[in-house]
Amino acid sequence: MPIRSATARWEGNLTEGSGTIKTGKGGLQGSYSFKSRFEEGEGTNPEELIAAAHSGCFSMAFSKGLADAGFTPTSVDTVAKVHLDKTDAGVGVSRIELETVGVVPNIDDATFQKLAEGAKENCPISRLLSPGATISLTARLA
Repeated sequence: MPIRSATARWEGNLTEGSGTIKTGKGGLQGSYSFKSRFEEGEGTNPEELIAAAHSGCFSMAFSKGLADAGFTPTSVDTVAKVHLDKTDAGVGVSRIELETVGVVPNIDDATFQKLAEGAKENCPISRLLSPGATISLTARLA
């Protein structure tokens, strides 16, 4: 299996500095700052990149689980909401909300829900993040 990478460069102090983030092959890149991370400033932030990774991983895992069960999906759209919270222990990702909508011919809701839950539990990014963050899932058929 390939090894994936990304780079980040930060210049200046925490609150007034800025940086850039770039994936290894350059498919994604963006600027980030204190304001884009802890306020509502322009640019991206590490938590958005985690959300992108999680939504992408879950969508692929769910599509595979559906196909393995005999239901080829037309589409799976997923939003991941990563919550960065400040607690007495410091700042950390406390929870992630996955919201997915699938267009899947000939499947009943119970089977859809079961396969969605399996994808949530077993996608590699969920397995990575679940020891430290609570992951919830809302799944619906379109």
